[in-house]
Amino acid sequence: MRLGPETEAAGYRILSREATESTNDDAVEAARSGDPGQLWIVAAEQRAGRGRHGRQWSSPPGNLYASLLLVDPCEVASAPQLGFVAGLALHEAVETLTGIGAPRLALKWPNDLLLDGAKASGLLLEGHRIAAGQSLAIVIGFGVNVTIAPTGTPYPTVALSKLVPNLRVEDVFAALSASFARTFAAWRNAARMTPSDPFAAIRRLWLERAAGIGQPVTIRLPSGEKSGLFEGLDSSGRLQLKSASGVELIDAGDLYFPNLQYDNAGLVPGTTRF
Repeated sequence: MRLGPETEAAGYRILSREATESTNDDAVEAARSGDPGQLWIVAAEQRAGRGRHGRQWSSPPGNLYASLLLVDPCEVASAPQLGFVAGLALHEAVETLTGIGAPRLALKWPNDLLLDGAKASGLLLEGHRIAAGQSLAIVIGFGVNVTIAPTGTPYPTVALSKLVPNLRVEDVFAALSASFARTFAAWRNAARMTPSDPFAAIRRLWLERAAGIGQPVTIRLPSGEKSGLFEGLDSSGRLQLKSASGVELIDAGDLYFPNLQYDNAGLVPGTTRF
């Protein structure tokens, strides 16, 4: 596994492992050991990978498992925006590799990439205070279904090799690491150029690639379910849910599209509901 010359020139490094418990945990440990960040940790297999809310993430050999450590990349209040930066980078990388873009390739709030309605990838954004609270370590974990589509998931999954049979994990990582470096640099530049709304450009690009805008959705929260129309994102990245009582802002939750359908055989809208 290697970084491209432009990505290396931008200051990124890579640590490759055959197997590990969790690349996200490895990245946190690197931060606690004093790593300055911009470090990719990639493993061929994870024994204890996890997704949001501590869910187990199936991590067999054949897919991409990679985590990026960033140290003090932004103010704490802006850190959630990095999930959208990462989502855009992921979308760009997969579009480059497959030749398929929006709307077939779509971003699902807050952290999934869908291909014809099926999950092709997910990401996990975590923040940690390091060195007695003096440094902010952001870890962005990516799991991309390259050759294997996990089973037993809440909704259908798909592997990118269904569209690109000879696709290699190395190809996906090279594209992702390069696209993230570009997108992250653009986001930081926007923060300097337009400090009044640094998220504006990323929000616009993300919404252009988003699944379910204007459609009925259900959001599962610890307190229960909420339903309404997916209106968009506010200036902080919160989901705007419109219902009879008005527009509610949702910070986090599990988003479902009751009307979205999927056919795993043809990778086109079909008959199986989420």
